[in-house]
Amino acid sequence: MNAFHLDPLGGMAGDMFAAAMLDLRPELEPGLHDLIARCPLLHGVSATLAPHDDVVLTGRRFTVTNDNAPKDHPPHHHHHAHDGHHHHDDSPHSHVEWRSIRHALDHMPAPAAVIGHAIGIFSELAAAEARVHGTTPEAVTFHEVGAWDSIADILAAAFLIDAVGPAEWTVGAIPLGSGRICTAHGLLPVPAPATVLLLESFPMIDDGVGGERVTPTGAAILRYLCKGGDGAVRSGRFAGSGHGFGTRRLAGVSNCLRILAFERGEDIQADRVTVLECEIDDQTSEDLAIALAHIRAHAGVLDALQAVAFGKKGRLMTHLRVLSVPHAADEVARLIFDETATLGIRRTVTERLTLPRRSHETQAGGRTLPAKTAARPSGDTMKLEADALSAVAGRAARERLRREAEGGNQ
Repeated sequence: MNAFHLDPLGGMAGDMFAAAMLDLRPELEPGLHDLIARCPLLHGVSATLAPHDDVVLTGRRFTVTNDNAPKDHPPHHHHHAHDGHHHHDDSPHSHVEWRSIRHALDHMPAPAAVIGHAIGIFSELAAAEARVHGTTPEAVTFHEVGAWDSIADILAAAFLIDAVGPAEWTVGAIPLGSGRICTAHGLLPVPAPATVLLLESFPMIDDGVGGERVTPTGAAILRYLCKGGDGAVRSGRFAGSGHGFGTRRLAGVSNCLRILAFERGEDIQADRVTVLECEIDDQTSEDLAIALAHIRAHAGVLDALQAVAFGKKGRLMTHLRVLSVPHAADEVARLIFDETATLGIRRTVTERLTLPRRSHETQAGGRTLPAKTAARPSGDTMKLEADALSAVAGRAARERLRREAEGGNQ
C-alpha cells in the first residue's frame, strides 16, 4: 500500500488538493475533465489546470468556472450550509440540497468507487453542518452561488483518490488562521463552525498568518482521508511531490498544499499505534477480567493483554498493555482509569508492521467455517478462526479440521 502525506503549508481547500494531486500525477487530468463533463450537477462547468509560480515555489492552480454563473461571481467562492429553515439568496444555483446532490451522484455515469468517495466526503461535510445548525444531514442545504464549484472540487478529489488506489493518508499540523469571513449567515469566525467540527482531533498550529486557511470543503476531504490521526509521516521510499496553490496570496508563506508520495512493498504495511501501559496491584482478578472485557470492546482498542509482574518487595501485580488507534488514545486512557484501580498510565506512540489479511469462508469436514488468510512475503497462510472450532469436541477432531482446511487452501 502506498502512502501520501499532506503538508498544508498555506492551508487546505478542495481546489488546492486537486491541484497538488494533478501536479504529482499530471497524466490524470484528461480523465478528470471527462468526469466533470458527465456530472448532471455541473452543466456549463469546466476546470483548468495551469502552472503557478509564487517566486518561492512552483506548482499548479486548479480553477473551476461556470458559463452559467453571474459574471461577477469569482471562482471558488466557498460554500456554507443551512438547515432548510433560513432563506437567503434566491438567485439561480443559490442553494442545492444535500439529498439532491446525493441523488445526482448516485445516478451519474461514473465508477462506483469514485461516487463512493464523493458521497463519503459530502457526508462528512453534511454531518458537520447539521451539527452546527441543530438538524439532520438529510435536511442540510448547501447554499450561495458557489455550490457548483465545491461540487466540482469534491468530485475532482474523489476521482484522484480513486485513481491512486488504496493508500494511507496523513496530514501535518494544520494552520489555524484568524479573522472573520462573510457568509450568507453573516460574519463567522475563522475557522468556520463546520470546519472546527471537521478538524476535531487533528494537529493544529497558529503560524501567525490570518485569514481562512482551511475551507469547509478542504476540512471535509481531510476528515474523510485522515480521520484525525497523529500527522506523522510514514516510512517508505520517497516517490515524488506535488504543490497545489490557492487563490490568495499570504504574507510570508506560500499559499500551497504540498503532497509527499511514498511507495511501500505490498507484503508489509506500516502504521502507528498508541501503547498505554500500567501496573495494577489492588484489584481482584475477577474484577480486572470484567474491566478488560469493557476495554477490549472499545472501538479504538486494537488489542489488550495482561501479564504477571513483580513490584517492590516481590509484590505480585498485573501488567496491563493496551494498543489503541492514535486518535482514540485519550478516550481509551479515560476508560482504563474508569475500569481499573491504576493511578497512572504510560503512553507511547510507536510504529508497527502488519501483513495484509482478509477474512473469508472455507470448507472442511462438511462444514463452512470462517477463516483468515495472511499475505506473507514467502506466500499466503490460512488459519481457521478459533471461535469456529468452539463447538467441535475433542482436540484430535479440531486438529483434523485445521489440517483439512489448511491443506485445501494451499
